[in-house]
Amino acid sequence: MEPLPTTLSRSPEKKHLDGFSLYARLRLWQRNLRTRHQLRRLTAEQLTDAGISSSQRDSELEKPFWR
Repeated sequence: MEPLPTTLSRSPEKKHLDGFSLYARLRLWQRNLRTRHQLRRLTAEQLTDAGISSSQRDSELEKPFWR
């Protein structure tokens, strides 16, 4: 019988989330909400100036705030 490991290993994904503080995550979500709100308010002419198609805008606006 093999001995049990002395420490539990975590998956790489979990390690990444541990390094990402709750505060940083909340700030990122807030920024996503703010920038998508600004994107929603752009006119067709402003979108063209920025090089963004209406389908790209629609795709971005459909995302939930945490993505």
